[in-house]
Amino acid sequence: MSARRNARPAVKVGAHVRFRDVKWQVVALSGQDIHLLGPDGGGEVVLAGHLFADPGFAIVGADAPQAAPQWGLFETAPAAAREKALAWQRHVREVECGLPGGPGSEGTVREPYDPERHTLAEREQAKAEELTALGFGRVSRTTVQRMRLAYRKQGLWGLLDHRTTRASSPTGRADERVVAAVREALRRRRGRSKGTINGLFPLINQILQDRHGPGTVPAPSQATLYRLVTNLARPGELPSGPVRQVPASVDGRAFTPATALRPGEQVQVDTTRLDVLALFDDGRLARPELTIAVDVATRAILAAVLCPSATKAVDAALLLAEMAVPHPARPTWPNILRMDDAPALPHQRLAALDERLAGAAARPVALPETIVVDRGKVFVSAAFTAACEHLGISVQPAPPHAPTAKGIVERTFGTINALFCQHLPGYTGSDVTRRGPDTEKDACYSVAQLQDLLDEWLVHYHHRPHEGLRHPLMPRKALTPNQMWAALVAVAGHVPVPLTGRDYLELLPVRWQAITPAGITINHRTYDHDLLAPYRGQASPVAGRGGKWEIHYNPHDVRQIWVRLPDGELTEIPWIHRDHVHQPFNDHTWQHIRTHAQHSTHDDSQQHEAALADALDQLMRRVHSGHATTTEQALLARATTTPVPAARPPHPGTGLTTGEPAQHDGDDSIDDLDDFPDDNTYPAAAAGFGLYDAHEEADKW
Repeated sequence: MSARRNARPAVKVGAHVRFRDVKWQVVALSGQDIHLLGPDGGGEVVLAGHLFADPGFAIVGADAPQAAPQWGLFETAPAAAREKALAWQRHVREVECGLPGGPGSEGTVREPYDPERHTLAEREQAKAEELTALGFGRVSRTTVQRMRLAYRKQGLWGLLDHRTTRASSPTGRADERVVAAVREALRRRRGRSKGTINGLFPLINQILQDRHGPGTVPAPSQATLYRLVTNLARPGELPSGPVRQVPASVDGRAFTPATALRPGEQVQVDTTRLDVLALFDDGRLARPELTIAVDVATRAILAAVLCPSATKAVDAALLLAEMAVPHPARPTWPNILRMDDAPALPHQRLAALDERLAGAAARPVALPETIVVDRGKVFVSAAFTAACEHLGISVQPAPPHAPTAKGIVERTFGTINALFCQHLPGYTGSDVTRRGPDTEKDACYSVAQLQDLLDEWLVHYHHRPHEGLRHPLMPRKALTPNQMWAALVAVAGHVPVPLTGRDYLELLPVRWQAITPAGITINHRTYDHDLLAPYRGQASPVAGRGGKWEIHYNPHDVRQIWVRLPDGELTEIPWIHRDHVHQPFNDHTWQHIRTHAQHSTHDDSQQHEAALADALDQLMRRVHSGHATTTEQALLARATTTPVPAARPPHPGTGLTTGEPAQHDGDDSIDDLDDFPDDNTYPAAAAGFGLYDAHEEADKW
């Protein structure tokens, strides 16, 4: 198998790693335990997560992996520039490996680009001559080499003509003296009644004469002054322009799937309608859409997500994070479904090192090497394929009209219907001829409740023997997905390095918002921080977005967002009431609070938002203390991983709950919840599609 470009580095037996500023050699792997041999001959056993979290950790001789792509910025480039970058990508790949589709793709190697016959310099020269003949202009070998190195460092973003992405100055090439006069005129008019833009022109000319003398500065045209005033005025002084939408391109190639021999080598992803009626938020009864990712080697279901409506591209991108992070176990689940009590998994010894691992579900976690998808728009979209490529994941679209190309995931849908769906109220059957007459009357679960049931069933599924899983030493015994995963991890002999928090931030959904003087407003929630002070009321430097800024958000924890500032980094901006709401919540919970809250016409927006935050906090406190209704508990079931205890029975003879002090006097007030965990207790990783901070985890170990 040919090496994949940008593949994530792996710790293998025999590799040398740098840990605690000392060079060690990996001599053995046992589950998540890595056995190291030091330069003095001494040995040490280190947990994989602790090794990766070391600030000085590095694999000696390994190339640094690329970070997640800034796909939101790539989409802002003009369509012609993006098409030219995609064309350069094929030519660069042909120079490097001989095939335009990259290593392992289909096609025939052309003679001038055969790596076995020609050196890299010869292939670059041949490509320069070919591109010149194709009309790319006068392309030299140096240009081909520069584009090839830029692609290795920055991917598609490096192949763009950055003259088309360069942020234009709001003043253009205007005379600096004229610009200063316009700013002064706007300052003098600020605070007064608004007039027309033409009314500023005489004042600007007068300022130029007073400062530089009559006739010293050439009088600019009215078009120039109009443009300068429009660009330099604050948002409250002039109306903003419309936002232009940039269409996304679709590209994909078909491959024949190969046999998988190790966990994560090949993962099949598909979407279908679940054969169960669910109650949607608008009161309709309909079948939700189910998207799953199945590991071919172990038959493990790495991710399963229910969506009320059609799966979107952002949901497909978040599926990558769902596969790469541990799944927390619900407090009501039996102990056998937790990681430390699962006899088949090699993680059971970790419970002695960290008691919090008892809360992890007994399900495999893997970062795929190859993902096989159908030709649905969400899976062959440029955003999804680019995110996979820069994470070292190969995307293989299945051939058209060939359902056997991803037969494993198709068969898994049948397993879910047979073992899970048909036992639920509201089951519709596989077709209308098998549908019961009272199916609509039986349906009683919401989409969030079905997701909770599915998450619990998936852990049971991984403990169930699968007839397609056999070990060479025990060919007559069917193994469970957990057993097969544990066996193949030992055979593979490597532990992939997990993704960084920056990679997860880049995979979060993107939206474009303006930074107003009050901050950033999304769905009647205000996000603000002192870091936004220089950018309030200012236009984004990104061309083609109407002055709006690139915002990343976690749909399952909306207490904070991340905005890309001019330095190129994603900066966290909290909700102004985040310190008042101590647990993650999603937009569904927020809309529930807004629907039931009383909004007085005399209250301004800030008071109303504060009242909504207080109502949300009270709801979470009721759920935490066991005083909430069944509907409220179900509402927060998917928005929190905090144990939600049921109401405790009163202590016999006293009316007090067990363990309460006698001076409580049976008061049902929840004021004693002031010791509710603060915000740092529940990181974003606890919200399903959240972030995993390896350094923070290592500190807790």
